Amino acid sequence: MAAKPKLPVGIENFEEIRTREFYYIDKTRIIRNLLENPGKVTLFTRPRRFGKTLNMSMLKYFFEAGSDYTLFDGLEISKDKELCGKYMGKFPVISISLKNVEGNNFVEAKGMLCSLIGREAMRFPFLLKSSCLSETEHQQYMKLTELDQNGLFAMEDILLKDSLAMLSRLLHKHYGLRTILLIDEYDVPLDKAYQSGYYDEMVMLLRILFGQALKTNDSLYFAVLTGCLRISKESIFTGLNNFNVYTVKDIQYNEYFGFTERETREMLEVYGWMEKYHTIKEWYDGYRFGNLEIYCPWDVICYCHALKMCPSVKPQNYWVNSSSNDLIRKFISKAKTADKNEIETLINGGSIKKRIRQELTYRDLDSKTDHLWSLLFTTGYLTQSGEENSDWTELAIPNKEIRWIFTEQIREWFEEETAKDSRKLESFCHAFQENNVSRIEEGFNAYLRKTISIRDTNARKEKKENFYHGILLGIFGNMDGWSVRSNAESGDGYSDILIEIEEKETGIVIELKYAENADFDTACHKALQQIEDRNYEDGLITDGMKTIYRYGIACYKKRCKVISG
Repeated sequence: MAAKPKLPVGIENFEEIRTREFYYIDKTRIIRNLLENPGKVTLFTRPRRFGKTLNMSMLKYFFEAGSDYTLFDGLEISKDKELCGKYMGKFPVISISLKNVEGNNFVEAKGMLCSLIGREAMRFPFLLKSSCLSETEHQQYMKLTELDQNGLFAMEDILLKDSLAMLSRLLHKHYGLRTILLIDEYDVPLDKAYQSGYYDEMVMLLRILFGQALKTNDSLYFAVLTGCLRISKESIFTGLNNFNVYTVKDIQYNEYFGFTERETREMLEVYGWMEKYHTIKEWYDGYRFGNLEIYCPWDVICYCHALKMCPSVKPQNYWVNSSSNDLIRKFISKAKTADKNEIETLINGGSIKKRIRQELTYRDLDSKTDHLWSLLFTTGYLTQSGEENSDWTELAIPNKEIRWIFTEQIREWFEEETAKDSRKLESFCHAFQENNVSRIEEGFNAYLRKTISIRDTNARKEKKENFYHGILLGIFGNMDGWSVRSNAESGDGYSDILIEIEEKETGIVIELKYAENADFDTACHKALQQIEDRNYEDGLITDGMKTIYRYGIACYKKRCKVISG
């Protein structure tokens, strides 16, 4: 039996994937589409971890002069002999990724950009002695690759702004062919600058850098850019006329970023994991690009790699670990009551309709909550659901993984908000040790009204109970001197919450129930009966607690009832 190809976890270099026998899902048809639908500048916007960088690497190895043609053997594009003969390995290519262009201030970020472009220029040392270039042009190339006394690239501002255009002109003159420019993650420097307070300076720098390279550059054959956001043309792409933008809403190119249903099934068949198909679909599918349903490729590959190591492993949240999710926290903190109600609808499996603005500046993001809805959609936390009309887009959470991200961020936000009012928190918690049922009920209802309820209508009753269980645990966790145990073995079973307050020699047993159809009394009495039948207080008695309070708490939506027994 032939060995199965390795899984390319974190591998974004096309040559490495093809030469080291990693599994590759063929996306080379994008080359034909780009050539048949020419644009001077093409921008693809997709969420992170959807294969943008690998596609850019593939384009580089296809077009760049001197590339290894055998990298494309057996791939779809290789069947088009005429196209390959005309374009493969024929062009000078400048390829950069801006994903690491960041800093605590503008000077640091600018230094990172100098280093990035300088290192790319150093890939072409033959320009220094090229007979096609004049002495002045040799000097220009030297300036692009010059290092200071600290070994760092030291471009003056005027040179940096003209660097990509200058390098393309030098390559054009050497080869006699116009240059292809590939810029991956073009919007990352703007994101970092916005977060760190030097947005205006970075906008101005990129506007000139991109303008020189993309707008007034006779040495440019074509350019391809990728990013998460479609930044307003007025921000950094002023004056670009032949500028094609393809977003998650567009049908064109929809199959080239992410895994399609067919591609995912084929991959699972190769590795013999078709029994995991429904699990993978539930967790990592659900994105809609144009009219096509798409899986997140990063998640599928990571989970398949985990299955290879342990066939019984459960799905995990791989996407959340690959980048910060501060966007959701910011959104929740800014959300008004109506927004929170809509978040509840989404988390509980529903959809909402919003006007989506795909072309934004970073300043727009904080000006209106509606713009944050647009950002959640563009960055992949929400996806299109159902048909779209000209004004409104129906939005939904794509899958279980993203729903988990929302719920986790909501939980953390709620715990932080609760801890801010220490007097209210302590009063609520002390009500449990004082057996003050009315104050417990009043306080818990107040907390439930404040939070964003997670009560997936399709979830089991136990899962709904876990939501309320988690809220109480988060509140109790702020109390010094309280020993709080969750699902602890006690008596003849596992109690929901056990609390020991040693200083008071007081023990507390809490059992939570979800009150189906708002039948609070039945649920409360059932909870108390379970405490008694399973002797949950036994562990507290063994630990020396002299006073023990038992609480049955029933919850439904944002209401609760509490009884003591």
